[in-house]
Formats: sequence, C-alpha cells, structure tokens
Amino acid sequence: MDRSDGMDYAPKGKPRPVVQPGEFVFSAVRLDHGHIYGMTNALLEAGGTLKYVYDPDPGKVTAFLKAYPQAQPARSEEEALADASTHLIAGAAVTSERCALGLRAMDAGKDYFTDKAPFTTLEQLDSAKAMVQKTGRKYMVYYSERLHVEGAILAGYMIDQGEIGRVIHVEGFGPHRLGAPGRPAWFFEREKYGGILCDIGSHQIEQYLAFAGEEDAAVSYSRVGNYANPDHPELEDFGDCSLNGSNGTTNYFRVDWFTPDGLSSWGDGRTIILGTKGYIEIRKYVDVATGKPGGNHVYLVNDRGERYVDATGVTGYPFFGQLILDCLNRTENAMTQAHAFKAAQLCLEAQAQAQRVGR
Repeated sequence: MDRSDGMDYAPKGKPRPVVQPGEFVFSAVRLDHGHIYGMTNALLEAGGTLKYVYDPDPGKVTAFLKAYPQAQPARSEEEALADASTHLIAGAAVTSERCALGLRAMDAGKDYFTDKAPFTTLEQLDSAKAMVQKTGRKYMVYYSERLHVEGAILAGYMIDQGEIGRVIHVEGFGPHRLGAPGRPAWFFEREKYGGILCDIGSHQIEQYLAFAGEEDAAVSYSRVGNYANPDHPELEDFGDCSLNGSNGTTNYFRVDWFTPDGLSSWGDGRTIILGTKGYIEIRKYVDVATGKPGGNHVYLVNDRGERYVDATGVTGYPFFGQLILDCLNRTENAMTQAHAFKAAQLCLEAQAQAQRVGR
C-alpha cells in the first residue's frame, strides 16, 4: 500500500472468507481510480472470486492483471456485464461516469459496487434510485475512510457498546496530498470530479451519519475555494461544511488538498466523536503527536479514564463479507441502500449550495 498517495490507497487485511471459492463472483470494470485495488483486495479477502477485468485503456488492464493474474481480460464491457456467473460489478470509473456504469450493471441483473463519490449530480442519484426500484439490485459505495480503516470500525464498536453515551457531535478532518503531476486530466475538471465536497467530502458525511446513527440531515452551511492552484482553476483545494441531523446531532468537517510533502502519509485524517459520557478520537493514517508508527490510532476518554488502542489487526474489514452475503441473501446488513444514497444526496446538496471563498 502506498502511504504517500491517497489515490492508490489499497489496504490489505487477513483473509476472512464468508463463502467458498466460486460461490460469489465479481468483475472489475473501469479502472480510472486506484481505489479499485482496495475494493478488489477486500472482496477477495472476504472470499469473492474475481473473473473479468475491463477498461478501454489496455495499460490499466495490464497493470491490474499484474496485481491479480487470476482475472480474465474481457473483450468489452458488455462481455463482463452479460456473464451469467457474475454477481457483482466493481467499478472506479471517472466520477461523472460512475452512475451510468451502475445503471448498465443493474439493468444487466448485477449488483454494483462503486468507488466514492457515487454521483456528481442529483439527477444521477434520482436515476439510480429508479433503477434500484425497478431491478431490486444494489448500488453500494466504497466509503473507504470508514469501511476500510480499522480505527474507524473499532470506534463504531465502542459507540455501539455505549462507551461514550449518546453521540451528539462528529467532527471530521480529511486532508489529502494533491500530487498534481500524477493526477489524470479529469481530476481537475469540475464537471467530471464533482467538486471537493462531492468527492472527498462524501467520506465525511457518510461517517457522520454512521457514527451518529442519523438517517437524515440538513446542510447548515458549506464553503469551497481554490487558494493555491491557479493553474487548475476548476480544482477546489479547500472545502468545509456543517450539518444538522434529524435526531439533533451536529457535524462539522473540513477537506483539503494541502498535505505537506514532509508528512509520511497522504493525509492526517482524523475524526472526533463527542458523546454525552465521553469522546473518541481516531487518528486514521498517522499520529504526528506521539510518533507511534502506522495508523488506526484510537483514543477513548470516558468516566472510566483514558484509553489508547492500536486497532491495526483488531477488527478486520467486516463490511465486505457482509456485502457479499447481502448480495447472495438479498439482505442489508453491510449498509442499507437508503444510507448509501442519503450520504450521496447530502454531499451533492452541500456542493450545490457552497459559498465560494479564497481566490
């Protein structure tokens, strides 16, 4: 796993298969973002069987086959979507093209698992809702900053066990390293990436809903700006947002592309969860305060004292096995469709109403 670049963030965990080989088959279609590797790793570790890979760029397919030689290169997208043995299509297309791929996958009778952000417009969201209703297929989203971070998973368990009482506020910080020379051209085109709150802000809103147990929220305010990248005028390198949950909880988050080169990780991602009886801080990828190695640093403070846990290797990544079983059993244990869509809706609304700051 490359710790310097979030685009190539692809955690590897211990295999925890929930099915036998061949019982759950998936294919990877569209490899425009490096998160497809994290998605593939996790599905394989949960027992999934990788069949096809397809991308119109042969170079991307060659690189993918080097990592996963068991995959078969499909001659076309249609070949992968039409395969009768395939249960799920995993994709990391250009952000603005993710919904269209999902519609084609669901229309072909497959469940769909896309990289975040799942949409760039509310119209896309509406079309996905309609297709889910029509086909009964799943449109699931790789919100990796919660689902693929053991520190975040452990924090969720602590909340469920009542360690900090009732959650009343969640605060998130999602800085990323820009690495502009290594980014594709579409990354800097507003219409294609959707804006910073739509893009990396989607992680923050999803984890707020999950940690606070909220099913709905309203955007109180949101801001975006380009402070330091005039050569990429459509890029937003800063964004922040505040939300009010329907159950009375609140959320604030900040996202940006200002991770300095001296940081050992691609971003000092942190989440602070305040409850009525204590609080939790997750230092997801690095802990600059103590110098402890690696990530997954969880700090818990409640009426019984102060506690530190290194969550690495503790929880694994249960979402992916649950997703496989949900697809096979038509259940919603990994994530409800309503939750996946609500997180997407709120980040699109935050983006649409954002005040412009900076230059």
